[in-house]
Amino acid sequence: MGYDFDRQRPIDNYIVDFYCKDLQLAIEIDGDSHGYEKVLHNDEKHQKKLESLDVKFLRFDDLDIKTNISNVIEEIEEWIRQNSPTPNPSREGNM
Repeated sequence: MGYDFDRQRPIDNYIVDFYCKDLQLAIEIDGDSHGYEKVLHNDEKHQKKLESLDVKFLRFDDLDIKTNISNVIEEIEEWIRQNSPTPNPSREGNM
């Protein structure tokens, strides 16, 4: 893909699952604990706060990650193609 993603990256006192500073893109993987309304509500509040800092989000269910990882990767790649500020050919193939 050409961009580096950090795992468990803290942003404004909130830890996201994956984050790419160059794209200001956070990727969240929602597991079973997110099924509880309170946890999801808190996640949405954190997401709105981070979006006010121009952080963009992609969310995936952990079942999608386990069963359809190629589709998830394609969706991330498509988001990057559509939203990348500039091509980064010297770093292609890195995620």
